[in-house]
Amino acid sequence: VFMKNINSLIAAAGIAAAALGAPQAHAQKVTYLFPAPSFLPAFGPIQVAVAKGYYRDAGIEFHGQVGKGGVDVAKQVGVGNALLGGILADGPIIVRANGIPIKTVAVFGGKGFMQLTVREDSGITKPADLKGRTITTISYQDTTFYALLGVLASAGLTRNDLNVQAAGPVGVWKLVAAGKAHGMAGVPDWIAAIEGTGVKLRIMPSDDYFPSMAQAIGASDDGIANNKGLIGRFVKASLMGMKDMMDDPDAAALEFIKAVPRWKGKEAYIKRVFKYYVDLIYPGQNTLGEVNTARLAKLQDFYLANNLVKKKVPLEDLYTNDFVK
Repeated sequence: VFMKNINSLIAAAGIAAAALGAPQAHAQKVTYLFPAPSFLPAFGPIQVAVAKGYYRDAGIEFHGQVGKGGVDVAKQVGVGNALLGGILADGPIIVRANGIPIKTVAVFGGKGFMQLTVREDSGITKPADLKGRTITTISYQDTTFYALLGVLASAGLTRNDLNVQAAGPVGVWKLVAAGKAHGMAGVPDWIAAIEGTGVKLRIMPSDDYFPSMAQAIGASDDGIANNKGLIGRFVKASLMGMKDMMDDPDAAALEFIKAVPRWKGKEAYIKRVFKYYVDLIYPGQNTLGEVNTARLAKLQDFYLANNLVKKKVPLEDLYTNDFVK
C-alpha cells in the first residue's frame, strides 16, 4: 500500500531514522514505523522535525524503525508493536475492511500522492491519450496504482486499454528514463530521479482527475484511546516539519540532510523533490494535517465499486482530526 524504494542510489539500506541525541529526563519514547527506508525524501516532514529538535522539544524520544511497506506498517501499528507509523491516508479504507484497527491521525497535504508523469516527447497531454501506451507502476497492489485506475476512469478508460507494467521500485522510473515506457504512476522522488537523467517530463497531478490522498500518520484505536496527549504532541511536531518545508523548501532540504547525511552532495536533488511535494501535494488543507472527509468518502466508494475492498467501513472509523485542531 505504499512506495518501497526509489532507485539504485537508495536501494536496500534499511537505515532507521536519525537519533535525536540524548533524550530529556522525562521524555516519552515513541516508536515510529517508516513504510520504506527512512532516508527517502518522501519522509521529509518527519526528518526535518528530527533535525530541528521538534520531537525533543515536545518531550518525545523519537525512535524510527523501518517496516515492510504500508500494509505491514498498518498491521504492526494495529497490533500495538509501534505507537505510530507512516501510511497513505486512504490506507485505512483497505486494511480496516480486513479487521486492522488503524486510523489516520494526520495527513501530509490536501492533494494526491500519485502524479501521472509522462515523457514530454510522448505527446500525451491528458489521460485519454494514455490509450494504447505503456505506463509503469510500482506494483498492482500499491495505492499509486489504484490512483492510476481512478485517473483512467475519469477518461473512460480501464487498465485493459493500455499496457500497465508493474516494474518495481527501480524499474518504475528507469523504464521511463530509458524511453521503454511513455510514463508512470509516480511520486516526486522518482520524478526528480528521471529529470536527473536529462529527460523532460510532463506532470499531470492525479488530483486534477481523481480524489486520491497523500501520506499520513496512522495510529491504532487502542493507541488513540490510551495515548492522546503523546500522539497529539507527535502530530504537532511532525506538522511543524511539514510547515517548514512549505515555508522554505530549500532551507528544509538542508535540515533534512542534517538528519540523513547520506544525501550530502545531492542537495540539488533533495531541493527539487521537496519543491514538488510543496507544490503538488501539500496544498489544499484548511487546517494543516486534516483529513478531507468528502474526499475520503468518494475514494472509498471508488474502491468498493472496483472491488478493491469488499465492504464499506464507517468513515468515522477511518480517521480522526482531533489531533490537528
